[in-house]
Amino acid sequence: MAFSTNGDTLTHMSTNIRKKQYQCSQCDIVFSHRSTHKTHLETHRREKPYQCSQCDKIFSQKSNLKTHLRTHTGEKPYQCIKCNKVYAQNSSLKAHSRTHTKEKPYHCSSCDKVFSQRSFLRSHLRTHTGEKPYQCNKCDKDFLNSSGLVNHLRLHTGEKPYQCTQCDKVFAVKGNLKIHSRTHTGEKPYQCTQCEKVFAQIISLKIHLRTHSQSHTREEPYRCSYCNKVFSLRSNLKSHLRRHTGEKPYHCSQCDKAFSHNSVLVHHLRTHTGEKPYQCSQCDRFFLQNANFKAHLRTHTGEKPYQCSLCEKVFSQNVNLKAHLRLHTGEKPYQCSLCDKVFSQKGNLNSHLRTHIGETSYQSKLRRAKGSKKSDTDNLSQPKVEVMKEKMDFEKCDAHNLFEPKIEVKEEQIL
Repeated sequence: MAFSTNGDTLTHMSTNIRKKQYQCSQCDIVFSHRSTHKTHLETHRREKPYQCSQCDKIFSQKSNLKTHLRTHTGEKPYQCIKCNKVYAQNSSLKAHSRTHTKEKPYHCSSCDKVFSQRSFLRSHLRTHTGEKPYQCNKCDKDFLNSSGLVNHLRLHTGEKPYQCTQCDKVFAVKGNLKIHSRTHTGEKPYQCTQCEKVFAQIISLKIHLRTHSQSHTREEPYRCSYCNKVFSLRSNLKSHLRRHTGEKPYHCSQCDKAFSHNSVLVHHLRTHTGEKPYQCSQCDRFFLQNANFKAHLRTHTGEKPYQCSLCEKVFSQNVNLKAHLRLHTGEKPYQCSLCDKVFSQKGNLNSHLRTHIGETSYQSKLRRAKGSKKSDTDNLSQPKVEVMKEKMDFEKCDAHNLFEPKIEVKEEQIL
C-alpha cells in the first residue's frame, strides 16, 4: 500500500497498532474495539437478563431481544434499494443484496466453489467431511443443515404451513410455494442461453440444457450399471437404482409399509388420513393423487393427448397408449406364474388367473364330497367331474374331439 506523505504512513501504522488490542481471556479472540470485546464476553456468561414479554425466550444481549421481538410484531425495517424487499435483520438484507451484486465472498478451501453466505459455505463443507449433525428423532435420518431437518420433519407431522394466496394449496416447504406461485403469475425467470427458452424452475432449465449437445453443456448422462438406461439427472438414476436393489428407505409412521420413493409415501399417508386434496370442479369428485385427478378431468374435456405413432389412434391416458402399442409390437410382458401363458395386458392376466383359482376351489369341494356319505345327488354330480377333467385336458392340448364326451355327459344328466 502506497502513501503520498510520511504523515499518512505514520497514521496508517498507528491505526494498525491500535487494532486487535482487546483479547478475550476465554477463547483468545482479539477485537479492535472495547465495545465489541465487551459484547463478546457476554456470550461466555450464562446470564441472560433480557426476556421476551411475548414468549419465554431469554437473551444475553438487548440487541438480540430487539431483533427477536420483530418475529412477534412483524416489523421489517431494513429495505433493499434495488427491489424494495424488506427484512427484519440487517444481516439478512446484506445477504440478499448479494443476489443483485452477484458477490460471493466465501470460498471453499477444498474445491473452487464460492458462496454468497457463510451459512451456505458451512453446509457445503460438510459434503467434503461427510458430517451430518442434524438427526431426525422419528426415523434416525441425518441432514447436512437444520433447514433440511425441519422440512423432513413435516413428512412425519403432515404440517404444511405455507399456503398459496391465489388458491387453497398448501406446502411443507417455502421453496415449493414460491415455485407454485409462478403458475399463477406466469413468471419464468430461468432462461436457456442456447435457444432463449424460459422456465419456471431451475431444475427444468438444467434438464433442458441436456437436450443441447454435450459440447455446450459438458455434461455426461447418468447410466444405470444394471440395465444401461440413461438419465439426465443423478437423482433420477438414484431413484431408478432402487428398482434393482429393492431398497425402500421411506417408512410409513402409521404402519409397517416402506416405499422406494418419497412421493409414493406421501400418497400412501393419505390412505391413513383420508385426505383427498384434488377436487374436480365439474362433478365434485375428490382424488388422492394429482395424476388421477388430471386423468379424470379428461373425461369432461374429451382431451386425448396421447397419440399412437403407428396408427394415429389417440388416448386420454399414457397407460392406455402403452397397452395399445403392444398390439403393434406383439410384446407380452405379463406372464402367469402358474403356467407358461403370457399376455399383453395385466387385466387379461388377472382374468386368466381366475381359471386357476376356480380349479383349486372345485378340487376343494370334491375332497369334501368324498369324505361324506354318497347319495343320489353325489351320483348325479359324478359326470360333472369327468366334464371338468376333460375341459382341463382340452385347455392343455389342441384335440378338438375332446368336446364330444362333454356333450354326451350333459345329455345323460338331463335325461
